[in-house]
Amino acid sequence: MSTTPYIFDTVSLLITHYNRTDSLKQLLESFDNLACHFNEIVVSDDCSNEYHQQQLAFLQAQFSFRLITTPFNKGLGNNINKGQDAVTSPYTLYIQEDFVPAAEFPLRLSKSLEMMEESTDLDIVRFYAYLRYPYLRPFKDGFSEMYVPGFAAYYHKIYYYSDHPHLRRSSFFAKFGRYAEGIKGDKTEYSMCISFLQNKGKGLFYDEYQSLFCQKNSENEPSTMTRSSLTTSNNLLVKIVRDVYRQIKYNYDILFLKQFDNSTNR
Repeated sequence: MSTTPYIFDTVSLLITHYNRTDSLKQLLESFDNLACHFNEIVVSDDCSNEYHQQQLAFLQAQFSFRLITTPFNKGLGNNINKGQDAVTSPYTLYIQEDFVPAAEFPLRLSKSLEMMEESTDLDIVRFYAYLRYPYLRPFKDGFSEMYVPGFAAYYHKIYYYSDHPHLRRSSFFAKFGRYAEGIKGDKTEYSMCISFLQNKGKGLFYDEYQSLFCQKNSENEPSTMTRSSLTTSNNLLVKIVRDVYRQIKYNYDILFLKQFDNSTNR
């Protein structure tokens, strides 16, 4: 257990949740064990089933978080939107419930907050990814600045933004718009990736990008995100066709895709 408390009184911890209260408990306990404390904790639940709603009540009594609910399942976009709407701090640490922070994370969060306060043009600091972002230039304290060159060849440039754990300004919607609602979760994330590039977002990427968080999915509480076999296939022909398609589509969407207007869904 950490002996040095970290008090982040300008940061709200926003956690999106759906039917994984064991994972949520593990995440909240991890922050307690790291003596990592926030101005508030907001848990946005997407109409979990009766069992998990009962567990949420127990966890709320234990960890004193604000629980934001909905009468029926509305998808990832709405879940993030209503959670972000409830945040009252200048900064938001966004994490989905199936992640667990490492012992070093509070220090890196502290450094991230300092950098965002010093550089007011920074919109986001990313702490985790499946793959290294392709365009980075060294910044400081183990972080690199993400950028997109004029003729960026890698379509992975789209992941300048990601739903994986990150720190952002709570005014995020004012610049990038709200999350698309009424569509699948991966398309919701993709839409925000496009908006982030179109609106010239700026952010940092932690160089050791899989050292600060571990994503844990158990048999009892598996990931709720599903993708088609064509998206994940390692067949060489499928991979070539998929890469060509993405290269064309992603670049087209960055130039021409209009974002969803969810301003009436508040």
